[in-house]
Amino acid sequence: MATSKVLGYLESSKNLAGGACGLLGLVLTFTGVAGPYWPVVVAGLYGAGALIAPPERPALPDFPSPSAQLDAVREDFAKLGGYLTDVDLPPALRTRLTELTDVLGALLEPGWVAEVLAQDPEAVHALSRAVRQDVPEAVDTFVRTRWWTRLAPGAEPPERHLERQLDLLRQEAERLAAELGETEARRQESHTRYLEDRGGNRNGELSA
Repeated sequence: MATSKVLGYLESSKNLAGGACGLLGLVLTFTGVAGPYWPVVVAGLYGAGALIAPPERPALPDFPSPSAQLDAVREDFAKLGGYLTDVDLPPALRTRLTELTDVLGALLEPGWVAEVLAQDPEAVHALSRAVRQDVPEAVDTFVRTRWWTRLAPGAEPPERHLERQLDLLRQEAERLAAELGETEARRQESHTRYLEDRGGNRNGELSA
């Protein structure tokens, strides 16, 4: 470990900058400027060079990119689909669940939509949370609660809660899709203004 530290310092910007300044001190020595104090001059210039050199910057952690995160969410969405297929749901709830998963699946579809999504880390996080936490937790809680209500009839139907949860999650997913669509619309408007400004500037140059 000590050897690696020494080698690391020898390759560092501080040592390189100090060595360059120390070399300048040797030049001053050979030209007679440093005089008998040349060791002090060389050492001082080396130290000054090492001090003014920028500090070494550790490499940033290699976190997965938003696109790579989307790939992982897409795999988990496939697993979620297998789980949801095995769950026994009333037809009305199955319809609502399908409406939700259709929106989530469309957002995760590989292609230009996913490319737009990958540019928004908050959107990727929201989609990941829906797939990995919100949907499975809502369905699993319903399954467990329904078993208890069968033992104690008269309690509030768990179907009502799951129906509301699925509606809220679908609205959230649709809102996310709408926001991404607005981002694309703003990009289109910006390109239109750019072309208009460019055309106006060119017309002004021609008239001049």
